[in-house]
Amino acid sequence: MTSAAAPKTSSPERALPLVGLRVVEFTHMVMGPTCGMVLADLGAEVIKVEPVEGDRTRELLGAGAGFFPMFNRNKKSIALDLRSAEGLEVAIRLASSADVVAQNFKPGVMAKYGLDYAALSRLNERLIYVNHTGFLPGPYEHRTALDEVVQMMGGLAYMTGRPGDPLRAGTSVNDIMGGMFGAIGAMAALMQRGITGRGQEVDSALFENNVFLVGQHMMQYAVTGQPAAPMPERISAWSLYDVFDVKDGGQIFLAAVSDAQWATFCDAMGYADLKADPALAVNNDRVRARPTLLPELRRRLAAHTAEELAAVFERHGLPFAPIARPEELFDDPHLNATGGLAEVTLPDGERAGSTARVTLLPLRLDGERLGVRTGPPRLGEHTRELLASLGYAPGTIDALREARAVA
Repeated sequence: MTSAAAPKTSSPERALPLVGLRVVEFTHMVMGPTCGMVLADLGAEVIKVEPVEGDRTRELLGAGAGFFPMFNRNKKSIALDLRSAEGLEVAIRLASSADVVAQNFKPGVMAKYGLDYAALSRLNERLIYVNHTGFLPGPYEHRTALDEVVQMMGGLAYMTGRPGDPLRAGTSVNDIMGGMFGAIGAMAALMQRGITGRGQEVDSALFENNVFLVGQHMMQYAVTGQPAAPMPERISAWSLYDVFDVKDGGQIFLAAVSDAQWATFCDAMGYADLKADPALAVNNDRVRARPTLLPELRRRLAAHTAEELAAVFERHGLPFAPIARPEELFDDPHLNATGGLAEVTLPDGERAGSTARVTLLPLRLDGERLGVRTGPPRLGEHTRELLASLGYAPGTIDALREARAVA
């Protein structure tokens, strides 16, 4: 039984697993910043290198408005003009001081500045270098990729939408997971460096991530010889496994994924006739009966509200879910009780300086959530501090700022 005590989040003094590691990221948007956020939450010093005008992600509207404050907590910001010799020198010195460098620019961009793995590894043979790209090396590698692009070409949009109506998933699944796989690769390479003393290059790619996500559907075809149908038209493995429209305009997802759960469901709802029907006794028989069984279940369940059904299913240990919107999760009692949200100060935009709650990594270490030590940084907030740590004298720093090589 889990404890009812207040959730613990990591304190700034806690020795997190990656404390002492320096990560320098040349990233923007979601994929690269996610890798840096994971490493930062785990305790690494993560330094975000931005152009002097700032990461444009800071200014996005609409669906992009949450990108920067979500994926850049626990980081430092240094603003450099890589087009100037002085700014580029700072970037190379900073990157060569790192344990991990992460980037997610188009192929060739980092090499143009001498900030690719080949150049930096000559300065630091222990360096781990993580590329976040659209595609691993191959025929597609020079294509411009977006999450939506790879969802369309990688089968995920087909599986999510209705037949003839491909639909991207409702969040940046490949960008976020691609960044997570970049972080996994970085940590694996760090472990190997502890044995060999040498760093290595790691590649994580959107398209390959997407193919991994739909791998179960590829294997379904390999096993059955039947193509996987899009999710709205899929052949369910269970008879009761769907969203139901119920009383007062409500909706709720309900499921029973075993014969025991089916019997419990029938008992809980008073459906003795369904429980006694020998044609419905075994799961696969119920699945075959779905064309007639599901409409009957919809008719019966429509007499109840979503709240009534949730109470019944929770009382009997059956799977269920309310249909929640993202903004409603701020008030979710479980998230709040388990410390799943933490406050950050917004660095940009009309609400700059105000606070908001952000979701944390979905794990605990030694019974504690990995919290927010510092909020998303202001542009160049740590430039002077980091330059000083690299050995730049105060007068030199002032001159660099005056020349707009740094900001």
